[in-house]
Amino acid sequence: MGYEVELVDLQEQQTAVVRGHVTLDDVADFLGGAFEEVVRTLGSQGSAPAGPPFAQYAVRSDGFDVEAGFPTRSPVEPTGRVTPGDHHGAYGEVAAAYDALGAWLTDNGYRPAGAPWESYLDGPDVAEPRTIVYFPCVAIRHG
Repeated sequence: MGYEVELVDLQEQQTAVVRGHVTLDDVADFLGGAFEEVVRTLGSQGSAPAGPPFAQYAVRSDGFDVEAGFPTRSPVEPTGRVTPGDHHGAYGEVAAAYDALGAWLTDNGYRPAGAPWESYLDGPDVAEPRTIVYFPCVAIRHG
């Protein structure tokens, strides 16, 4: 499968998120629960998501630290596990997308500069769900 890689400059975005630590087997359940909880919290505060859901992962030896939620137009009031946050700017095949991004960074003179995150354009019930993978990066300075 081919991947379209594009360098974009994302502005900081307010978010409403749930944070947690999960094993690989628990990621899907965590995401589903986190997304539902954020949507309920936003609705109870008279707001709504301002874009597709996302998740950011930090790999640990015993699993992942995950931050999952939605971009928002205004700050969310902390409720339960939902807290405000901000981000700078087929699910089974996402690992290949990360590989393609890593190769693109190397081939084009960039290096990673933070934890990557995913934005989900479709729900898990779609036959071929679409995911955008964001990988913060900086240009490698030579000389």
